[in-house]
Amino acid sequence: MTADQGPVPRANPPFDPWNFRADAGWSADHDLIGYHVKATDSNVGKVELNSHVTDDSYLLVDTGPWIFGSTVVVPAGTVTHIDHTERNVYLDRTKEQVLSAPAFEADTDRASDPAYREKLTEHYRGTYGN
Repeated sequence: MTADQGPVPRANPPFDPWNFRADAGWSADHDLIGYHVKATDSNVGKVELNSHVTDDSYLLVDTGPWIFGSTVVVPAGTVTHIDHTERNVYLDRTKEQVLSAPAFEADTDRASDPAYREKLTEHYRGTYGN
């Protein structure tokens, strides 16, 4: 880089799955439960639970009716934008990428299990491309 050149922009920032992006619009002033979750190509479901602890932030998303739907864990790092007026959370993943994540079992505390979290990290890192 010469003196008259600025820094070279990065194509994608490093993927930090368990923290909200600084520009996503997350704030402790807003509870995300009930917000609609939107993938890049369609609706995914609604936020059932959210964790906003540093290095442990994620959304538990109900994907639909009990017969056809399921609950998935979506790491906070996949959230690109939160619209508090419309109550929408936007992701940088497709619906299929979210639905193909390692299964979540509601009867366990699986979201905090290190082995499960590592599987989620690898799944979402793989779909992010870095």
